Amino acid sequence: MFELLKRLLVGTPLRTDRLGEQLLSKRIALPVFASDPLSSVAYATQEILLVLTLGGLAYLYLAPWIGLAVIVLLAVVVLSYRQVVRAYPSGGGSYEVATRNLGPSAGLVVAGALLVDYIMTVAVSVAAGVDNIISAFPDLNPWRVPINLGFIALLTAMNLRGVRESGRIFAVPTYLFVLGVLVLVVTGFVRIAFGDTPLAESAAWSVAPEPGHANLTGLALLFLALRAFSSGCTALTGAEAISNGVPAFKAPKGENAARTMLAMGALSITMFGGITALALIAKVHYVENTCDLVGYPGDCATSAQRTVIAQLAAAIFGGTSSPMFFYIQAVTALILILAANTAFNGFPLLGSILAEHRYLPRQLHTRGDRLAFSNGILLLALVAGALIYAYKGSVTSLIQLYILGVFTSFTLSQTGMVRHWNRLLRTERDPGRRRHMHRSRLINAFGAVFTGLVLVIVTITKFTHGAYLVVIAIPVLFAMMRAIRRHYDRVATELAPEPGGMVLPSRIHAVVLVSRLHRPTIRALAYARATRPDTLTALTVAITPEEVRQLQTEWDEHDIRVPLTIVDSPYRDITGSALAFIDSLRKEHPRDLIIVYIPEYVVGRWWEHVLHNQSALRLKARLLYQRGVMVTSVPWQLESSRSEPEIRTPAQVGR
Repeated sequence: MFELLKRLLVGTPLRTDRLGEQLLSKRIALPVFASDPLSSVAYATQEILLVLTLGGLAYLYLAPWIGLAVIVLLAVVVLSYRQVVRAYPSGGGSYEVATRNLGPSAGLVVAGALLVDYIMTVAVSVAAGVDNIISAFPDLNPWRVPINLGFIALLTAMNLRGVRESGRIFAVPTYLFVLGVLVLVVTGFVRIAFGDTPLAESAAWSVAPEPGHANLTGLALLFLALRAFSSGCTALTGAEAISNGVPAFKAPKGENAARTMLAMGALSITMFGGITALALIAKVHYVENTCDLVGYPGDCATSAQRTVIAQLAAAIFGGTSSPMFFYIQAVTALILILAANTAFNGFPLLGSILAEHRYLPRQLHTRGDRLAFSNGILLLALVAGALIYAYKGSVTSLIQLYILGVFTSFTLSQTGMVRHWNRLLRTERDPGRRRHMHRSRLINAFGAVFTGLVLVIVTITKFTHGAYLVVIAIPVLFAMMRAIRRHYDRVATELAPEPGGMVLPSRIHAVVLVSRLHRPTIRALAYARATRPDTLTALTVAITPEEVRQLQTEWDEHDIRVPLTIVDSPYRDITGSALAFIDSLRKEHPRDLIIVYIPEYVVGRWWEHVLHNQSALRLKARLLYQRGVMVTSVPWQLESSRSEPEIRTPAQVGR
């Protein structure tokens, strides 16, 4: 049943040699790796307005300048990362750049920051998408958390089917969203050009300033502007995902990734700039709590305010009943939810690289049936789902934990690129190439300074609003990854072959555990004798005198020519008594090898596992910690196990 369900959800397994068929063209790679930054324009403007209206409507005059600063920052990041994908096409992105140029510790800081960012991308994107669904259907508000979790489960299932297949699924909604936003922007500006300026439904509502935010001046006003800027920087989330996914592109990988990043940047800037300008012209007012809106017609205690993009669609296309309003809401909700796919591709890829470098469990480097990194996908879904549940699917609450990790990786990556160009310039003599390197170094240096400044701003302005959790999480991840690496290094040292090659044990002592005389016991005894050990002992633990007498009688009747050793257990502890005997044997022969043979039943039904093999499992678990002792299971297949499907070899499958 489980296998059937798995095949329905995931699909048929793919051979490893078909990995090349999963490579992506630029038109598919754009929605796969750039759906997050493209979709961020749906709520980046909203976050700017949300912060500025804390003091009422008087501070909205700052919004154009904040929006312009975000656009400049986005352009700088895109130009900087185009240098990264060309210089490091292996797919490590910011992690590889920082590790190679700034050292392993800097690389792990970047890795921790990116892992946090990918998790937050899933949580925020899905929550924002559900927000837009609720904007169109407010009655769904009480079901916000279950809807969020349902979408995360759906995304997980789709990504488990493989990168190429999920990319095709996500391509159409991404392009429909881009088309819808461009139509929204163009239509809005055409109406303005003809003197028909659209007005949002919230244009007539005033905002009650929050206590302590009215009449701000000086440093307080600067802090409010910087906080609004840091919230607007959510438009940059996921911009680095293309640099992590370069190996998924078709050749030439680096050049195709650079072109895809340029297309992503141009579209993001156009859409974000258009939405921000239209929101200000249409006088969109947006607050976290609708009770702060003076003149709000609904029940502020129970109803949710429409998102900024929803208000714009209603104002430009003629109300909330127009087909284009529902189109914009549908594609916005869909792209925001599917934007999490950027993280579902970036997180497993980064996790695989870290696992290969022994900083994360090796299971994250294993590909699943569809050649995707299934364990990384499942881990991401579980953590993001837990965040959605903990924060009740609130975008405003979740977004405070967002983008800190983004700008940490941006800053360290661009700093690493500066050192990369410095190293190459020391050996390069061609004047043309040196000019190109100087230009690239200037771009990366400016990007490092700019994103470093933004990192400081984001940390200060968001720290008390939840960003402190990220400040704690990144060092914790750093310490965890270092500890995992130390463990793997220690194990590798212990397992390294000793000088002199293979050393044979001087003698081998075989012990067969006997509970009663039956076919599994006889098979174990026969197998042990066939290995020709130096000594062979049949060991049984005496619980009651009657059982021991019966076993001795059967032993003599069947003429078993192996000495039966009986160990008393006055406290009825089978495992402890058997271990004590084996331990005494090991002390008696410290240089010899002891092999313990355990007869086991093989059952076919889940409930039969509860009825059999419990003593054997406990004993095996304890014996694994005994030096100089090996454990051999001797299976006996019961009738119920024969109902299991036959395992066929590849040659048999081909016939």
